[in-house]
Amino acid sequence: MELRQLEHFVAVAEDHHFTRAARRLHIVQSGLSASIRALERELGTELFIRSTRRVELTEAGRALLVEARRVLDAAASARAAVASVQGLLRGRLRLGILQSLDTLRLPEVLADFHAAHPAVAIQMIQVPSATLADRIREGQFDLVFASLPSRPEGLEVTPLVDVPIELVCGMDHRFADRRGVRLAELADETFIGFPPEWGGRMTIDAAFAAAGLERRLMFEVGDGPLLLDLVAEGLGVALVPTSLARRPKGVRYVPLRGERPIFKITAVSSAQGGSNPAARVLLDMVLARIGGTGSHARGPGRPHRLPQLPAAGE
Repeated sequence: MELRQLEHFVAVAEDHHFTRAARRLHIVQSGLSASIRALERELGTELFIRSTRRVELTEAGRALLVEARRVLDAAASARAAVASVQGLLRGRLRLGILQSLDTLRLPEVLADFHAAHPAVAIQMIQVPSATLADRIREGQFDLVFASLPSRPEGLEVTPLVDVPIELVCGMDHRFADRRGVRLAELADETFIGFPPEWGGRMTIDAAFAAAGLERRLMFEVGDGPLLLDLVAEGLGVALVPTSLARRPKGVRYVPLRGERPIFKITAVSSAQGGSNPAARVLLDMVLARIGGTGSHARGPGRPHRLPQLPAAGE
């Protein structure tokens, strides 16, 4: 018994007609009839009751149809698994990433991926979160890591990490020795912030808007270390994710109290299933690295949560 014969049998069973089934399979009717007769001979029973207008399944045919579909589904799954492996032997993986990805340990994951799949060419571009969703819709990326204020329609979103946002201020600032501060207490401060299209900036702006507060920005910079240096010089305060890697001398981190913004990092791919198998493999590796088990283990609404760091004096 061959898979081809089972495919022929299922087609006739579904169409109830040899001519229509042959047309659907793109083979001549005589070849289809010969294939079915050979299958019947092998099984030692008739599978169809034939008439000039229509064919119907026999009892044996109905029993075979269930198993034939199961076998063909398993064969399709096997082909897909092999195709995925073959897809990782070559090709390319196009990534779009935001700033502040330290919590994902992406360089380590990419090194592991490259060691396992050296023939896959990795292309990576750092892009503001505001444009990442549009660019994956346009087919420019296979997978992006973004922080978006709302769930983008028509895309597959996997929550990864929730990072607390804290106040950072100079050592001589009035909040430097506080164990916590509320957003409302920051209304009169001068801020140093990220550009409007950054994920962290969008999150913070949304939090202030929800609280009915305004924020005065003196500097907008797209460089984390520069932002912290400006804070250290006393030129303003900033709200930053606790994952911001560089923590220079001369600044204090103070936790926010009450309703506080959270920097949510997600993986975003095409809702059509992410046709690039390399993207699925890399995402599983990221999930495993941050504490999941792969295969999009955390699922919607179950991100890894980063703890808040101790405040000054704790």
